[in-house]
Formats: sequence, C-alpha cells, structure tokens
Amino acid sequence: MISALKKLFGHTTRVSRDQAMSAFNKRYGSFKELLQANADLANLLAGLEAALSGNRRLETEEVRKEARRAIFQCETMVASLGKMSGRQDPALENAVRSIASRIEAELEQREEGEITQFTLPLSEVNASMAFSVGGKNANLGELHNRLKMPVPRGFAITVHAGSYFLLRTSGLFKKLLGLLRSIDPDKPSAINGISRDIEELILNAPITDDLAQALYAEWDSAFGHNAESVVTALRSSAIAEDGVQSFAGQYRSILGVTRQDLLPSFKKVVASLFSPRALTYRAEHGYALDATGMGLCCLEMVHAKAAGVAFSRHPVDLRSNAIVVNGLWGLGETVVDGTGTPDQWLVSRATRKITKTTIAHKTVRLRLVRSSHDTVESLLEPVPDSLADVPCLSDSQARRLADMVMELEDHYQYPQDMEWAIDEDDQIILLQTRPMGMDNAAAEHAVPKLGGLRPLLAGGDVAARGVGCGPVVPVGDCEDVTHFPEGAVMLLAHSSPNAMAAMRRAAAIIAETGSLTGHMASICREFGVPTVMNLPGVTSLLSEGTIVTVDALSGRIFKGEVPELLALRLSRPKSGGNSPALVLLRRVSPYILPLHLVDPRAETFTPGHCTSLHDVMRYVHELSYARMFQISDSVTDNSAGVACHLSCAVPLDLYVIDLGSGLRNPEKREARPEDVLSLPFKCLLDGMLNPSVQAHGPRPVNMRGFLSVMGQSLIGGNQEGCSRFGQHSYAIISDRYLNFSSRVGYHYAILDCWCGDTLSKNYVRFEFAGGAAAGKQRERRVQCIGIILRSLGFSVEITGDRLRARYQKYPKGEMCQRLDQLGRLLIMTRQMDMLMVDDNAVQAFADKFLNGEYH
Repeated sequence: MISALKKLFGHTTRVSRDQAMSAFNKRYGSFKELLQANADLANLLAGLEAALSGNRRLETEEVRKEARRAIFQCETMVASLGKMSGRQDPALENAVRSIASRIEAELEQREEGEITQFTLPLSEVNASMAFSVGGKNANLGELHNRLKMPVPRGFAITVHAGSYFLLRTSGLFKKLLGLLRSIDPDKPSAINGISRDIEELILNAPITDDLAQALYAEWDSAFGHNAESVVTALRSSAIAEDGVQSFAGQYRSILGVTRQDLLPSFKKVVASLFSPRALTYRAEHGYALDATGMGLCCLEMVHAKAAGVAFSRHPVDLRSNAIVVNGLWGLGETVVDGTGTPDQWLVSRATRKITKTTIAHKTVRLRLVRSSHDTVESLLEPVPDSLADVPCLSDSQARRLADMVMELEDHYQYPQDMEWAIDEDDQIILLQTRPMGMDNAAAEHAVPKLGGLRPLLAGGDVAARGVGCGPVVPVGDCEDVTHFPEGAVMLLAHSSPNAMAAMRRAAAIIAETGSLTGHMASICREFGVPTVMNLPGVTSLLSEGTIVTVDALSGRIFKGEVPELLALRLSRPKSGGNSPALVLLRRVSPYILPLHLVDPRAETFTPGHCTSLHDVMRYVHELSYARMFQISDSVTDNSAGVACHLSCAVPLDLYVIDLGSGLRNPEKREARPEDVLSLPFKCLLDGMLNPSVQAHGPRPVNMRGFLSVMGQSLIGGNQEGCSRFGQHSYAIISDRYLNFSSRVGYHYAILDCWCGDTLSKNYVRFEFAGGAAAGKQRERRVQCIGIILRSLGFSVEITGDRLRARYQKYPKGEMCQRLDQLGRLLIMTRQMDMLMVDDNAVQAFADKFLNGEYH
C-alpha cells in the first residue's frame, strides 16, 4: 500500500482526488474491518474463558460454533491486515491454517453423553440441563420431576435443534453472518432493516426433513390422541448470555400454536434471536451478534381463568418482608409485560398471613379464541362488569402460591419470580420460574427502594453480578497487590488484568473506567467477584478504609453495610464438572485461548511462534496499528488535490485529508476549525488553539540551549537517524479516526487515534522524536513529555530521544480530554529542547505544564 501510494503521490505523477481518496479509504476500510473482527474475537475468547471456568454453560454444538466463529474472525483479521499492507503474509496465513486444522480435528470428535436429540420430553429434563435445553425448559423439568409441582403438558426443543437449523441449513448462516457484519455498534440506526432481512431469510429457509420429523413426532408423543386439537404456547428457552444484563423479554413467544403451525412458529421464534431489540441490546453491550444458543419450550396452553406472577421477595422494596402475588383475569401476558394493572396480595414471608390486598378495577382480559380459518388467536376482550372489581384469586389460592414460590426459593437458594395460572377446574398450574433480578425484565429497570438510604454513586456498569461489602483499598497502576487484604473492596482508576493476583481476595471491585467486554471483566465473572465499572469520580470520592457496600446488581455504591443488599449476595461460581461440552472445550482451548506473544519487541514475536488464535490476534492487532500509524508516510507535497488546507492560528502548515464525515465540505481547498466534524481532530485542535498555550510575544529562550541548537544545525543537525523533514503537517481524518503527523525541522510527532462510543476500540498512539539540539537535550525533552503523559494516564516507552505512548480502552469523554492535552503539548514542545539545559529543567517544565502554566 505504501509503495502504491508513493507512486500515486510521487513528485513525477499527479493523480486525481478520486484515485488518491480511493487508496486512503481502502486502507481505512480494512482497518475498521480488522478492529471489528478483533472486538468480536475478544468477546468470543472472554465467553469461552468463562465457560472453561464453569461460570457459563454451553451446549457442545455451541462450543463447536463459537470455536469456528473464532477461526473465522481470526482469518478476517489476517485478511484485513493483508489488504492494509497491499500484500499477503504467507507465514501468518500458514500459522492460522495450522491452528485451525488442529481445532477442527478436535471439534469433529463426539463426546459420550452429548445430547444430540432435537427434542426431549419434559419428564427427562432437569435444572442441570440448561446448557442443552435452555433455562425455561430446565426449570420446568425441575419443577415437574424433582419438586412434583404441576406444570402443563409439553416438550423441550433442544439448543442443538436451534443451532442445527441455523448452522446446517445450506448457506443460511453464511448469509446471516454477512448481514450481521454490516452492523456498526456505534451506529445502530440501520439495525431495523438488517433485522428484517435476517427474519426474511430465516422464515424462507427450509427445515430439513430429519428436524421436521423429530418435532412432529415429539408433539404427537406429548399430546397423545388429541394431538391435532391441542393448542400450545411456543416460547424461547435461550441459554443465558454470559454477562450482567438480562435477556428476558427480548425474544419471541407465540401463543395459540397448533400442530399445523409448529414449523413456521419454530422459525419465527428462532428468528427473534435477531430482532431489532435483541440486536440493539447485544450491540450496545458488546455481546456477539450471531448468537445461536436458543432452545424452545412447547407447552399446552392452560385455559386460564386467571394468571399472573409471584415474587418470593418484594421486587422493588428490599426492606419489605413480603411475598408479592399479582394476578389478572384471563391469560397472564398482560401481567408479565406490565400492560395490565393486577390485583395484588402481600403475604408475610414469616407467617404466610396476608398483610395487604389491593383489588384493581380490571377492564380487559386476554383469552384464546378459534378463528373462522381454524387458527387459534389471542383476543383482548372486556372483562364482564360482574368480575371487574372481584379478586381473581381467593385468599387460600394466594397463600398457596406464596407457599409454592417460597418452596422454589428454598430449592434454588435464590429469590424466585414464578409465573402461574388457574385453570377452569380452579387448579394451580406453574408456567415457569426464574431468579429474580437476573431474568426479570421488569425488575431490571426498577431501582430497589431502601427507605431513606441513598447511594453515594449510581449508574455504574455491572461487569460481574453480585453484592460485596468491605473497606476500600485503592490499587494504583502496576502496584504490587501481593498483600491486598482479604475481604477488602478494590478501587481502581481503570480496569486492568494486572489486578488478577488479588481478585479472589476482594469482596468487590470498583473501577472508575473499564470495558465490560475486556479481559478484566471476563476474569471478574470467572472468579465471581462483584464488579462495577464506569463511575466517574469514584476514586476521588472514596477514601481508603471507608466501608462500602457494592451493589453489582444495579451498579450502585452505598456507604457502610446495607443488610438488605447483603442478603442478595450470590455464591461464587462452581466448576461445571465434566459435561460433554466442557470436555470438548478443554480439548480445543489450548489452540484458542493461551497468549504466548506478549512482548512486541521480543524475537519470538513472529507468525512462526503463534500457537493459538489469541497469539494471532495479538500479532495482527499490533501490526495493524503500525500500518495505520504509517499512513501519513503516504502523503507528500504532491497531494494537493487530496488535501484541504486548514486556515487557523496553529503555527503549522496543516493539511487535512478527509476519509469520510471528517469535514463539513471536504472538497473545498481550504477549511477552518469550525468546519471540522471529526471528533478526535476537533479535540486535538481545541487543545492546540487554546488561548492559554498560544504565545503572545517572543518565547523566552535559554541562550545556552539556543547556541546548542545552532551548533548542531551548523554541523549537519541530528546525524543519529533523524533527517530534516518537510514543513507540511497532515491530519488524515474521519468522524472517529485521526492520524496526525507534524514533521517540522528536525523533529516529528505522530498521533494515531480512534475515538468513538465503543470503549474497547478506543485508543491513542503517540510518537515523538528528533530535534536540532544536542542529544542530551533531545533526551531531556522526551523525558519531560514522558512525565506529562504518564500523569495523564498514558503508558510510555522511551528509547534515547524517541518516545512512544499509548492510551487505550477508555470512554469517549476521557479520550477527548487526553486529545485536548496532547494538542496543548504539541504546541508547547516546539523549541522545548532549548529549555532543557539541565536535569532540573525536565521536572520543572512538566510541573508547570500539568498546572496549566504554559508561559
């Protein structure tokens, strides 16, 4: 690419704007594709790590699918790097092929005990099978088979069946993946259209004969002689996503399904994996978009007189000691989705006495009716006047439901949300149970009331669920955590896997900033340590030794102990034993998860030393930054047809190349700062144009430093590898990208940055070197810059008079602040070497800069 662009921009050939922009955009497009594949692969690795530790359950087909997805994303990264470079790397491609072949050899083997059936009768299902049939089926089987509680007739459609349909139907998943790859997590507005296209693909896809026959056979077995007339509800029974937020309510349920509707209804429910709501949620929270881990639950519909939900704890007021029973006439969907106002009974957890009854005025009810076309539909109809103000349950039924939901809490050792119905014979039928606050969509949005107690901070992102309490212990960057005290709350400025050594001893972790899909978040979930991230100001607010309660269910921090929250503490995850999926994962993980290439400077940092997909990912990611970092090398003085001159008070001859959405009018020959739309470039300019850094007169010059510079210039300048550069500076920009190169005199500065809403993609890379002064003064200048950048949170590496710095995976607001500071620093570094006459000047100048004293 570089050689091609040199030909394009060489002194002998003048090229059109279209030709030049095509060359730039090709590299930029490949870079964006590589970044997205890297983010997707990081999520996959985090999920597989969690499954390997037993913190996430997978079915064997899910292990196979995620391993193959990891190979695909790795191959995408390698191909994108090749397009950026303008050439392929045979050694790198061979490494990926070798690793992939080893993974495939393991995936093709089948494990004893692996569930490969498409369906299972509920009589063969229990809670330990959630990874094979989904949570809803697993819990219903547990209720019926172990607790002997009443549930409807029905059967489970396994996760294997859902995955088989999506992955084995010819060409279907490849087309889905192509559509999903076009989703930009930072621009979710196009998701609706993509979701419609995916739904159309799935609904039009044929179901293979073996799958169709299995579904019909299980239907006939479950419902017997009246199988043709039975009416069912077909609901999703998805494997819970590894992470913190609930996916409940995101997928589709279809009421009134008959035998003839079974296959099209199956496809509709599976298609809801890719509904706009589900895709938007996964995109916003960094989850993989191409999930296939869905089973389905087919249950005979109860001809319900009344239905509703029961909570073993109050879902909103945690100080309450009440069981809550809500119900309405007819089917319970209007209670579950919150569209109906239910009757409510509060029942004491201690005595089982009803402490309060609230009877609503009920105007409508949902019932099943058979249409003229012999299909069954749900109909919202008026409640008869004689029932509108009558309770839908007797007190004895309300108490019986309270007993049942408490029995479930005792069994599962966690508060439960139970759905129920009363049939025409006044018998209670249970429709499902699930942990409160995990899968309950209504509870997810309700902030629990704790009387007059207010949190110190709220609104944080939950990286690992749970509740913890203890004294605050701040941990600094690179600090030795060997002696971190047992039971303390770890306080970090930024998430860092370096804290792993002490995580198991922490009662909870608070990070002022961090990525929910990053390595540390994955480790926190693996160890089961309650973790809250992205709470601005928390490191300033909390002092060492302060006792706090960390609510990593709602993202809040309370001062002192809060017993009501501590009662909701979750147990640390246990090993998943030797399930077929875990055995398979253990076999393939050595070729996927370990990272051996940790030091880019090591001689072993080569494709030939890549033995896992993680190694390839690390190698390609590092090289991609270098490729983009060098993009400004492609620019020469002959690029006037591409570049737009920026007219402003910056003391640089600055030209801008817009790769897309970076300038208001990119084809104009001249622009002003107000024409800049690129977020990172705008922030950098704000710093450079800050009035406080603009010189208002001759800059003070140390005469000894000035004479040193003049002496070096007269004898040929810096002969140690830094030749004199051209006088132009360039900014190559898009809405979220910036590559800025300032090459003036004998020194240069290059800044490469991505700044957007996806925290895991954000980075700044900065390099500074050279100068006309003597070597010692140049070295002092980069030492001074290093002190400043370290104080701003950058990691810094200095070799001689060359400095390299990184700042990555921080929120957009933090990135913008650092870019502003870099803009100021770029202005202040001009002729700084003249001031670096002794070692004392290094710290003195850095202190003044950090205090805002620029002159």
